[in-house]
Order: sequence, then C-alpha cells, then structure tokens
Amino acid sequence: MVLSTGQAVAFVFPGQGSQSPGMLRDFAEHGRTLLDTYTEASDALGYDLWDLTQNGPESSLNMTEVTQPALLTAGVAIWRLWKHYQGPSPDFMAGHSLGEYTALVCSGSISLPDAVLLVRDRGRYMQEAVPEGTGAMAAILGLDSDTVSKVCTQAGDTGVVSAANYNSPEQTVIAGHTQAVSRAMELAKGAGAKRAIMLPVSVPSHCLLMQAAAERLRARLEGIAFRDTEIAVIQNVDATLHRSADEIKPGLVRQLHQPVRWVETIVRLKELKCSTIIECGPGKVLTGLIKRIDKEMVGLPIGDVTAFEMTVKNLRA
Repeated sequence: MVLSTGQAVAFVFPGQGSQSPGMLRDFAEHGRTLLDTYTEASDALGYDLWDLTQNGPESSLNMTEVTQPALLTAGVAIWRLWKHYQGPSPDFMAGHSLGEYTALVCSGSISLPDAVLLVRDRGRYMQEAVPEGTGAMAAILGLDSDTVSKVCTQAGDTGVVSAANYNSPEQTVIAGHTQAVSRAMELAKGAGAKRAIMLPVSVPSHCLLMQAAAERLRARLEGIAFRDTEIAVIQNVDATLHRSADEIKPGLVRQLHQPVRWVETIVRLKELKCSTIIECGPGKVLTGLIKRIDKEMVGLPIGDVTAFEMTVKNLRA
C-alpha cells in the first residue's frame, strides 16, 4: 500500500526489552483474533503463554527463552488484528533483533508454531553460550558510533567487546565480556559520552561470544521450512531487503553474532520512499529511536488499543 502522497509504509517489530507483565491486556476484548494467536503459540510451546504474560511471575517472563516467544507472539497478534480490521498492508517490514523473526512470520516466511519454538531455542542457545555473569551489554549515549568502536578496540585487551546495536546516531549498545564492557564504558565517558549504562541482561547478544550459539542455530534452522516472503523484509545484518528463503536463513545466523544495523535500516526505508513507520508490538522503543534517526520520519506505535484504532482509521482514510 502506498499513500496518496507517493510515500510508502513500513511495519517494524520490537525486540527484547519491550516486554512487561499484562502487555496487550486491553486488546483481549477485541474479538478472538488475539487470543486465538496466543492459543496457537501456547499449543506449540506446551504452556499457557497468555496466562504467563498476564499473570507472571515477571521473573519467568524475563527469562530469555520465554521473553522471545512472548514478544514474537505479541507482535504477530497485533499484526493479525491489524489485518482483521482491514488495516492497509505495508510495503516493507523490519524487526530489531528478535523482532526480525516476528517480521518473518508476518511476512509469510515462517509459521507461528515453527517460529515460537525456534526463538525459544534461540534464547536457550544464547543463554548457554556464555555462563551467567561472564557477559554484559551497555548503552553508550551521546557518542557517535565511530568513537564507540574506537573505545571498544582500546578495551579489547581485557576481553571481547564490540558494538552490538547501532540504535541511533548517538546511542550504540556494546556487548562482550563483562570486564571488557566495563572498561569500554569508562573509556566512552572519557571520550565525551553523556552516559554509559549497564543493561539488565544476562546474555551479551550480537557479538563474537554468540558464535557457538549461532552454530547451534544454523543446525536448528536446517529443519525448518522457510518460504519466500510476501512482503520484503530488511534484515539486521546488512540493512538490505530480502524476499528469498535461501537468503533469510544465513542472515539469521549472522545476526546472532553481528551487530543490529538499525540506523542503516531506517535510512534504507527512507531511500525506499517510506515516510511512515508503524511499530507493531508492545511499547514505543522503536518509535523513539526513529525520531532520533530522522525527524522527518513518522513513527506510529500501535501497542495499545487507542493508538491502534486511530492508526487504522487514519491510514484507511
């Protein structure tokens, strides 16, 4: 669907960190579409995913192998509601880290049951690749990505540390060995960073420490049938549009130990004449990042009923 202005629309899907107990509760009264989606995911997983997301405990929801299926299902549920209420189809899709898997389900490349089991295992592989306490992630704010890369190189003599998420021009997340991440944080502050914040995660995603997990994921992907996408998806590792199932799997493997190129993804969408980006999932994290990347881009989160209904109405007008 292209707006009358000649501008295209994209859907983007959030990754870990957007989960919260009770998420999507206000959607539950909008017919069976949402709950049927959770039932489909629950049947595959072998436990009641809706009950867990609504009633916790929060400690269980925050376990990586639970968080990933929960967020994926949430994004798919809102997407299906969007289609149920005849929201216009987007021209492109993308997802931040885990959100790329949600995009692939919504684009028709992989089934929801296959996807929730895949990301459950992905989460487990990630957790098992690095003993708890060995790895860490930190957000560096107010420093350009080139400078962040330089301080990571300087801190490399204490262990693995590198850029993991290029979230905005002045926000880069780093990941690696805990000691090396701490050293890079100190160097970043010395280089002029406004803040350096250790993130409350137990898995150092998108860095070399995930190579063992990536190899396990590669083997796991061999047993899953992917289809060419119905809507082109921009993958994290190269910020390039992909439709072919043969291209998607290698990109998912590389994504686990290489950085998320989110700034390049948004820039790529603008090059594709996309002016409106709809965040399909809980929270507004990606909408905030989009504003920091390009103030001319319109970001529309639809993670609550009021915003969802308004956006459907406006884009159908």
